[in-house]
Amino acid sequence: MGKQEILDKLRDTIVTQDINGCAAATQEAVDAGISAVEAIEGGLSVGMKIIGDKFEAAEIYLPQIMMSAKAMNAAMEILTPILANEKAGEGVGTAITFVQEGDIHDIGHRLVSTMLGANGFKIVDLGVDVPNDTILAEVKKLQGNKVILVGSALMTTSMLGQKDTVAALVEENLRDSVKIMFGGAPVSDGWIAEIGADATAENAADAARVALGLMK
Repeated sequence: MGKQEILDKLRDTIVTQDINGCAAATQEAVDAGISAVEAIEGGLSVGMKIIGDKFEAAEIYLPQIMMSAKAMNAAMEILTPILANEKAGEGVGTAITFVQEGDIHDIGHRLVSTMLGANGFKIVDLGVDVPNDTILAEVKKLQGNKVILVGSALMTTSMLGQKDTVAALVEENLRDSVKIMFGGAPVSDGWIAEIGADATAENAADAARVALGLMK
């Protein structure tokens, strides 16, 4: 089986929520010499993007998303140790990743954290439903380092909290010490400009590229 066929198979196991099949296809990819980053970017991430689009279009619902996430997790159990060895970049910076307060949708968040780690970022994962105080405390702790804040929100209501996060950083004179990237279905370039953040990204693979660009 060719490389593209294996990547397509990975994509399809995510889309069809095939947990066992995803783990098997991931092992197949590794055995075929496909790098962990490539398996994520060219297969798993593509599948999650399709699932995200279907969810936005109300073609599927939360239970299917959760099953796709489980398939993704099965793949990541195999790929995470490999990613640690591959280390695509060294000393890029620290990414503080989190899901905005009031939001517990962590699929995209986990995928982005994984992709950033695969691209050489040190990851500080604050988890879901994260209040601004926690974010500010972490930024203060890392002052003097190259830091990017990477927040996600799947709901419009939690997206509004991103504005408060930027405002809180400004108030504490911390805004200039970090780059800020926000993502999630409702987030647009217009919103990023309005709240004074630095960037957004369409998907996890794109997030890694954008983050690397911001840290230059």
